[in-house]
Formats: sequence, C-alpha cells, structure tokens
Amino acid sequence: MTFEIQLHDALHKFLLGLKSIDAHWPECPDVEEKWVAIGNAYLPDGVREYEHYPTASLGWMMYIGMAMAKYWDQDWEIYGPMPDVYAYMRGKRGYDNMDEYIMEDVLMLRGDECKKTEKLVGDCATMANDMLRHHGFEPSTPEAFQAYVACLRQLYLMGMAVQLHTMGYHMTKIQ
Repeated sequence: MTFEIQLHDALHKFLLGLKSIDAHWPECPDVEEKWVAIGNAYLPDGVREYEHYPTASLGWMMYIGMAMAKYWDQDWEIYGPMPDVYAYMRGKRGYDNMDEYIMEDVLMLRGDECKKTEKLVGDCATMANDMLRHHGFEPSTPEAFQAYVACLRQLYLMGMAVQLHTMGYHMTKIQ
C-alpha cells in the first residue's frame, strides 16, 4: 500500500468518525481536475513555508479544497476557467492570511464555525505531517518531495469532501 493510500485511508477514517464526510467518497471531477494547476502554483509557497510552519503549509491546501468546492457550487462559470485560482485566493490577503480569507469571505464562516474549522483542518494537517515525518522518508530526496505532494493532494481532496458534505451533498451508493 502506497503512502498516499495510507494517508487517504487515515484521513478518511478520521473525518468519517467526526461525521464531517460520508462513507462513500464524493465525485466532483471539476474540482478534482483543478488539483494539478493549483498544486503546481502552490508548491513554491508551500515548500518554502514547510520547514518553519509545516501544519500551515499542509493545512492551507485543505482550505483551498474547501474553497474550490464552494466555488464549484456557487459559480463555476467564473472560477472553473480561471487560470490561476490559487494566485487569486492568495492575492486577497496574502499567503499568511489565506485561511482567514477562505473561512470568512469564501465559506462565510463566523465565530465558533471558524474555530471548529480551524481545529478540523489543524488536526488533519497534523495527522498528515506526523505520517510524513514518521514514514521514514530521507529529507530532501525525490521520495520525500513526492510524499509531501501526496499530502497536499489528499488534504485538497479532503477539503473538497468536507465542504461538499457541509453544503448538503451527501454521497450514497445508488442501489
């Protein structure tokens, strides 16, 4: 089993236990397809921040996944074709405050909802970082880099799944 599959399973189980997602994984190809462009645009900032702020470096990607699901639901005709959605989000308040921008201006969260979301994202980012660090990847190797990218991808997808669930898109198998 690959590191990314192990990470996906652990995060999915954790979020399922919190009733933050459904057991059946959501399908939202529009948002999933944006991952490559967003991931590539995010990497220079994420890698730079990882050494001193690993949970922020990882967690911001979960927020981005949440924002993309919200954009998909709200007005995909605007956000879908946007060439660099990551730069658009970062440009609103800067990298350091991107979490607040997404929670307050995109997801429209306030007070306790923000605190609950911060905890959820922080717990998921911590779990991903712990798995990354304890997996035994030699630092500064291609394998370590690919594992970091796998963490970003899974957190993006988890953010998407959490937001779809929050908005009432409940995924159930059709019999």
